[in-house]
Amino acid sequence: MTLHKPKDPKACLCPIRDVLDRLGDRWSLLVIHELEAGTLRFSELRNRIGDVSQRMLAQTLRRLEQDGLVSRQVFATVPLRVEYTLTPLGHSLLKPLQSMIEWALENHDAVRAARAAYVAPMAIAAN
Repeated sequence: MTLHKPKDPKACLCPIRDVLDRLGDRWSLLVIHELEAGTLRFSELRNRIGDVSQRMLAQTLRRLEQDGLVSRQVFATVPLRVEYTLTPLGHSLLKPLQSMIEWALENHDAVRAARAAYVAPMAIAAN
């Protein structure tokens, strides 16, 4: 899933766009952050995140698995048990992610205040 379709076909080759387009969605970084604690079942992840739908969590996990950040293991039990864990590539994202989390915690109040104070520019009337 991409947030936008670039007009230039070479834009897909840009590593910044390619990787951050995936990680910049609403749920991916939250899933990776939760998996930092270790292997979790689908239901455990959903409960920890809270407001993610089953469908969105499944899509997010599928994309993270496709990108090599998460591995999925299925156990042939009744009911079926599926566990997710970070791959070594996923673990390599934890350090930069921790820096982003720290920044968000330190600056959350300032960002919320700036949003509240923001006044949208008035549209210029067409003549």
